[in-house]
Amino acid sequence: MESTKKKELSKALKTFYGVGDCGFSLMTNVESYFFNFFLTNLAHFDLGTTSLITTVASMVDACLSWMYGAVLNSIKPKKWGRYRSWLMLLPWIVPFLFAFQFMKVGDGMVSVIVVILGAVLSHIVWNFPYVANVSMIAVAGKTPEDRAQLSSTRAAWANLSKVIFSYVGPPLAALFAGIIGETNQYAATAFVLGWVMVALYFAHFKMFEGYEDMEEAQDGAKASASKTSGGDLVKSLLQNPPLMVLMLADLAKWMFNFVCAGAAIYYFTYVAQNVPLMSTYILISNLLCVLGSYLAKTVAKKLSTRFAAIITFFAMAVLLIVANFTYNNITLVIVLMSLAQMGYGIAYALTPALYADTVIYSEWQTGKNAAGWISGLQNVPLKVGVMARGIIISASLAAANFDSSIDPAAATEPLKKGVCMAFMLVPALALVIAAVLLLLGFKLTKEKVEQYQAEIAARKA
Repeated sequence: MESTKKKELSKALKTFYGVGDCGFSLMTNVESYFFNFFLTNLAHFDLGTTSLITTVASMVDACLSWMYGAVLNSIKPKKWGRYRSWLMLLPWIVPFLFAFQFMKVGDGMVSVIVVILGAVLSHIVWNFPYVANVSMIAVAGKTPEDRAQLSSTRAAWANLSKVIFSYVGPPLAALFAGIIGETNQYAATAFVLGWVMVALYFAHFKMFEGYEDMEEAQDGAKASASKTSGGDLVKSLLQNPPLMVLMLADLAKWMFNFVCAGAAIYYFTYVAQNVPLMSTYILISNLLCVLGSYLAKTVAKKLSTRFAAIITFFAMAVLLIVANFTYNNITLVIVLMSLAQMGYGIAYALTPALYADTVIYSEWQTGKNAAGWISGLQNVPLKVGVMARGIIISASLAAANFDSSIDPAAATEPLKKGVCMAFMLVPALALVIAAVLLLLGFKLTKEKVEQYQAEIAARKA
């Protein structure tokens, strides 16, 4: 959807767009770093039940992930705009639902069902504002420079959340463990950080005031043109091979993020045997991740966005493979994994620009602007990455005969290697595949995209 106002980006947006993503990531980091550990070591579910919970919850989430952008693009806009409204309407419900994902309520299937429902419902509710928030980049950013500015600022704030989390997350969980007990410490942490997300998404809601047209005020023909039919949405995907390749490649980025985060606590518990050192790792790795986000624009300018992403994925894979072969050298592992996180920061900032290229290609192919729908499709690899986290970690631990009753000091070499398989080796393989996919299957060069933009402008003229 395009605004007729052509309002320039405010100083607030240029500086603070992304604080909502910072709050969102602060909240979801509780899941990324501690969900598997909660299931195995605090709720004391066996690996089979743990795998069932993570697989069912993440599979439902992944299966629904395509629909949020489609719904936002197709339904009647709410009071404050088609996208902006959702930054205020739903976030306040999330803290209540998300807390149940980390609660041990009763025993047996009751407890399993409570955790699954908490995970599924909280994710459904938060996905609408998440997709709406990303879609506002296309609404408020009227030029490529504006969109690059918003994407870069958003990436920096989102990755900064992990630095903040290293100071806030573990200490907050430890505080609640002393107050309400260890079992439900992460439920309380999720609830509190959920309210931080609510407040910061509301800040986005205020920042975007005046950037989105109120479609109710448009005449019928113009309002109809701003919406897309189901057929338009299907065409924008099926007639867009670069988008399908990008979604597959983007899965590796999210697998790296979620699997490495979820496996980290097992590494520092059973391999490093120094759990407090994990806070240091989170701090260092995520400082480098923020640095990567800031470097992304410079790297892309010199290499092109596509080629920068390819090189970044290959480099991250090499770092992970070296870390896997030196897993007993804790200091070296922290250095290598932190450098890989810097690569993730670069990739996180680059991929929205690649999706923007596929939006232009789609409009050139179909004659319809499906920015909201394609923005929503970025959610699909993210959700599949979450699903992969549970499967990969559980499978790696099962292959190593993991049992939560094992004394970390007595961890065997096969157990350590099983942890490292999840922490390093599997994400490395995924990154290599992603780099090859982009190299061979994503053919949208800068020159082609500029050509498509010129042809679209000529048609409109």
